[in-house]
Amino acid sequence: MSHTFHKGGVHPPENKITASCHIIEVELPREVVVTFSQHIGAMAVCCRSKGEHVKRGDLIAKASGFVSANVHTPISGTVTRLDKWKTAFGYAADTVTIVADDEDHAGDMASIAGRETLRTAKEVASLSDKDIVEIIDNAGIVGLGGAAFPTKVKLSPPSGMNADMLLINGVECEPYLTNDHALMLAAPQKILDGIKLLMKAAGTDRAVIGIERNKDDAIKLFEKLTTGDPSISVAALDVKYPQGSEKQLIKAVTGREVPSGALPIAAGVIVHNVATAYAVYEAVYLGKPLIERIITVTGPSVKRPGNYNVPIGMNIADLVDIAGGVPADTGKIILGGPMMGRAVVSLDAPTIKGVSGILMLPYDKSHRDAVQPCIRCAACVDACPMGLEPYRLATLSRHKMWDEAEDDKIINCIECGCCSYSCPSSRPILDYIRLGKTTVGSIIRDRQSKK
Repeated sequence: MSHTFHKGGVHPPENKITASCHIIEVELPREVVVTFSQHIGAMAVCCRSKGEHVKRGDLIAKASGFVSANVHTPISGTVTRLDKWKTAFGYAADTVTIVADDEDHAGDMASIAGRETLRTAKEVASLSDKDIVEIIDNAGIVGLGGAAFPTKVKLSPPSGMNADMLLINGVECEPYLTNDHALMLAAPQKILDGIKLLMKAAGTDRAVIGIERNKDDAIKLFEKLTTGDPSISVAALDVKYPQGSEKQLIKAVTGREVPSGALPIAAGVIVHNVATAYAVYEAVYLGKPLIERIITVTGPSVKRPGNYNVPIGMNIADLVDIAGGVPADTGKIILGGPMMGRAVVSLDAPTIKGVSGILMLPYDKSHRDAVQPCIRCAACVDACPMGLEPYRLATLSRHKMWDEAEDDKIINCIECGCCSYSCPSSRPILDYIRLGKTTVGSIIRDRQSKK
């Protein structure tokens, strides 16, 4: 029996080069540049001054609204700069630069080696759902599957909406990326402890962990650890992209459809990534905010590809150097994977919470073929997991027909790239849809603000 979503989807080469690589701990850098906008929603507001000394894990920027997230420093040191820094995509972002001296660095390394739990199992058990959400909020935890949506927002649904299931995303369907797989093998019990905390916070007594069958070792491990626990089960899913997208994962596991324009809670489900569950464990049990994450550094020619546990704010170029540097045959460097990731314009930029991978593709795998006329084959329609008509949405966007694009549900596009991947004419379908979706989204927000 097929266990997946059935509308659209594609099967790109997996290229999981680092699937067997254990997690490599990256030594704390002596300098970090931490951005204040690392999440969906309002930018966090700096609460530190130049010259001020901070300790590892200290709050350096406060959430500025309901959909926002706190930001913390991954190292102890002195605030040397408060200014704008170019992101990997060339945009200027508000940042703080923190520099550690020898004493700061030695103290951090000692604290990591001697870290103890902040709360005992008994103390954790006594926490209420509101206590857990508050800890998650204070720790600045966001979705680590790529979207970086503040976790506390998902756990605070609108009045009248409740979840009867927590769905844990261990799919990792994006080609090349293996950071979630590595984490599932390295810390399964801690992930399960985080899942139980999320269940309590969400007010549900049922959780399902969705994992694709190309990670059979993780499936067997979690099935073994959840044996005898009727509240948590494992769903082994057929390999198909983009199964890691929330709506497709919900359909694959539950058979439920998330209504057009709605969030998963409308289907009675809250979705969290396995890495998010692990971050929740660390926040609640260890008192550790989100200051590091696992990043897959990979590519066919990378000397030391691997899954690296990286302090958030570390320079991307320094991380690439640890992996052996940029290969000579590199034609494109992407943050994320080849389907949904974005090409960088510079490596002299800080890592952020939402970066799951750094992919260095050779020239022969990174160029686009010459664009040809559309042959009306409907391959993009067949591939779209949202049931849209990508060729039409791209045309409407190209001609700036925003009202028609809105009517055709361009906002429902999840930007998975299945349309462009399947197009025999190499048309930049997703590029135009992204432009249209951004523009239509702005029009909708402007219209709503005037009501």
